[in-house]
Amino acid sequence: MRAEIFTIFPELVTSWAGASLIGKAWRSGAIDIVVHDLRAGANDPRRSVDDSPFGGGAGMVLAPEPLFAAVEAAQPMRPLYLLGPGGRRFDQAMARELAAGPGFSLLCGRYEGVDERVAEHLVDGELSIGDFVLAGGEAAAAVVVEAVARLVPGVMGNLASTDEESFTEGLLEYPQYTRPAEFRGWAVPEVLLSGHHSRVADWRKACALARTLERRPDLIAARGGISPEEEALLAQWGFDALISFSYGPDRSDRP
Repeated sequence: MRAEIFTIFPELVTSWAGASLIGKAWRSGAIDIVVHDLRAGANDPRRSVDDSPFGGGAGMVLAPEPLFAAVEAAQPMRPLYLLGPGGRRFDQAMARELAAGPGFSLLCGRYEGVDERVAEHLVDGELSIGDFVLAGGEAAAAVVVEAVARLVPGVMGNLASTDEESFTEGLLEYPQYTRPAEFRGWAVPEVLLSGHHSRVADWRKACALARTLERRPDLIAARGGISPEEEALLAQWGFDALISFSYGPDRSDRP
């Protein structure tokens, strides 16, 4: 899988892309990351990429001419997404969608944004990682690339570990424990020490349901609620109260 990133700070992107799991995968050839300097499209001695907005206002806007020139010269992988607050919300489902393809490209905004003609005529869409404002798109690009790359075969040592993570089945991940079995009086749940694999699996599913009901009920609603079998599993492991909490005491809104 190939990821191409357009930015006015290529060294910033290269530094994080070369580190940790992503850097290892990049060096091994499991993924290919190409960083493009948007200033390469500038045609003045100062390599300017921004200008003041028409109509007045604070800040500067990334100009269309250098951005179009940089992208057209590079002929990057498509789709090319502009990272910005008005785009499609990036989530695990989209990460899987991008990981299944040959690659994608990201355009990092800066300052007060980009000229609207870039959004309308250069990119294939916009992509948002959340309802908040960043100084630029580089941090957002890091989020997207890491979320997608770790789903590519050969990037993670154990690909099966991605099958049980948060959001894979519309649920948060179950609690994790490691040695020691007791720490400062806090013991690991006995079921995890039992060696009974089916009971461990049931406990983990119940904990994932309970944690999601308690912390992210919106995810439960998005998956259509919980099934009678899942209710029984919650009750089996002592999470009955969360069923009532989710649907209300009379369960009148139960799907």
